[in-house]
Amino acid sequence: MTAAADVPAPVPARAGAAAGSGGVDWAQVALNAYIVVFMLYLFLPLALMALAAFNANDTPSVTDWRGFTLDWFTGRTDEAGEVVVRGLPQETRFLEGLMRSVGIALGVIALAIPLGLAAALVLSRLGAASGSFLYTLLVSPILTPGIVLGVSTMTLWRDAFGVEAGPLTVVVAHSSFIASYCMLMFMARLQRLDPALEEAALDLGASNLFAFRRVTLPFLWPTIATASVVAFLQSFENYNTTFFAIGSSFTLVTEIGSRMRFGLSPTINAIGVLFIVLTVAAAAVWVLLRRRQG
Repeated sequence: MTAAADVPAPVPARAGAAAGSGGVDWAQVALNAYIVVFMLYLFLPLALMALAAFNANDTPSVTDWRGFTLDWFTGRTDEAGEVVVRGLPQETRFLEGLMRSVGIALGVIALAIPLGLAAALVLSRLGAASGSFLYTLLVSPILTPGIVLGVSTMTLWRDAFGVEAGPLTVVVAHSSFIASYCMLMFMARLQRLDPALEEAALDLGASNLFAFRRVTLPFLWPTIATASVVAFLQSFENYNTTFFAIGSSFTLVTEIGSRMRFGLSPTINAIGVLFIVLTVAAAAVWVLLRRRQG
């Protein structure tokens, strides 16, 4: 064997190393620029809306700044007690809609969580053939337009049960698709549960209900809390399904939608700020719960 044959072939330099040694990594530059543009597209409108909520201008604006104020959050009265600036406390329909929205969201939690959990437990124990069909059937409400869900729920309860459209029909309509989201979350959690734990409990003489209550349910508690937060936000912020299922009543979101037809109000911006705070707080709770799940 010759000496030339013993010399290893040169290894070609990587493109990234070559770019880092002297050139510009345009792919990384383009990726960073895309991320910046995307974040601006996502958060800049929210920032402008929040800023306009603290502007003393009667018309929501950030360019025509007339001073910092909290009047759109608190309202303002003169010495005689007359309302000078209508803030959130004076907007009684907003407050009424808020209470109704919270009540509906809590009702959705009470209905969607058990339905989603039951569906996940059934699917986790079915075979591939029957489980695939049932999975497709149970996930389909997520893909159904909200208008269809709202109109169909209102029509069913009115014609079949004589129940007029209202908060009850909204709870049912919301639960029909929010339960599917909860089911997916429970299925993901159940895949991490060792079946031998339940089998050991049954072998030791425990009933199915006792094994579920002492083995499966404690394992699912973090996901139940997370799914409850998701269900609350999905119901609270929903507009399409709510608009068609609420009938002559209203929620906070539908009331805001009806006000928007007559122009923006700084009070709506103030509500938007509260929405952002609520969403961020719920997201923080979700992150903490996810960390507890490991």
